[in-house]
Amino acid sequence: MAFTVTRRRLVRHLAVLLAAAGLAAAPLAPARAEPQEVLVFAAASLKNALDDINAAWKSESGRSATISYAASSVLAKQIESGAPADLFFSADRDWMDYLAKKDLIRPDSRAELLGNSIVLVAPAGAAKPLDIAPGFPLATALGDGKLAMGSVDSVPAGKYGKAALEKLGVWQSVSAQVAQADNVRAALLLVSRGEAPLGIVYKTDAAADKGVAVVGTFPADTHPPIVYPVALTKTAKEGAADFLAFLKGAKAKSLFEAQGFTVLP
Repeated sequence: MAFTVTRRRLVRHLAVLLAAAGLAAAPLAPARAEPQEVLVFAAASLKNALDDINAAWKSESGRSATISYAASSVLAKQIESGAPADLFFSADRDWMDYLAKKDLIRPDSRAELLGNSIVLVAPAGAAKPLDIAPGFPLATALGDGKLAMGSVDSVPAGKYGKAALEKLGVWQSVSAQVAQADNVRAALLLVSRGEAPLGIVYKTDAAADKGVAVVGTFPADTHPPIVYPVALTKTAKEGAADFLAFLKGAKAKSLFEAQGFTVLP
C-alpha cells in the first residue's frame, strides 16, 4: 500500500515537472509596442493653432505630440545637428529647402500646407492706422522708437518684412531703428509690452495677442509668398506619419483657419 501511494506521488511530481518544462519551452508572445510620442519642431507663429490641433489629436487618437516652438532657422539648425525631431513645420520654404539639400527630410512627405500675411502692429492703446504704400511715413510714425521684427537674416517673418520695406522704398529710413528678435513671437511681445511702438508680425500672431492692434497690412506683392511647408524628417519614428496626416485633415483645417491661416489646396 505504501509503495502504491509513493508511486502515485512520484507520477504526480513528474507530471508537474513536465508541465513546467513545457511552459518554459513555449515561446512567449511578443509584447505589443506602445506608439512612441511624436516630436514636432514648429515655427513659433504656429503655436496657438498647433496646441489646439495637438489637443484634438489626443482626443481622437489617445496619443499626443511634443511640440518645440522656435524660429524656423533655429529648428532647422538643430535638426542638422542631430536633434531627434520627427516632423519639421517651417514658416518658409527656404529652411525646408535647406534641410532637403542635406537629405534630412523625406521628400515624398513634404507638403505646402498654409499661407499667411504680414502686418504692422502697435500697442492696442496707441494704434493709429497707416496706409502701407510706396514711401509711406514709417520713420515718422516710429519717432525715436524701435521697429520690432524677427531677425531679418534668418527668421522668416523678419525676412518677409525686410523684403516688403525694401520694395516700398522705406527700409533705409528705418533700418537703424530695427529691434531684431529671435523669433516672431518675441517681436510681437516687444510691441505688446509697449517696448516698441511698432512691429512687423504675421496676421495670425496679431490675432493671438490682445495687447496689439493691426495698423496696416502689407500687400502680398511686396514680399515673397508666405508659405508654411511641413515634412517628416529622415529619422522620423513610426507613427509620425499619423500626426502629419491629421495636420492635413478636416479637423486641423478648421483649427488653422480659426487662427487666421489660409489652408492651401
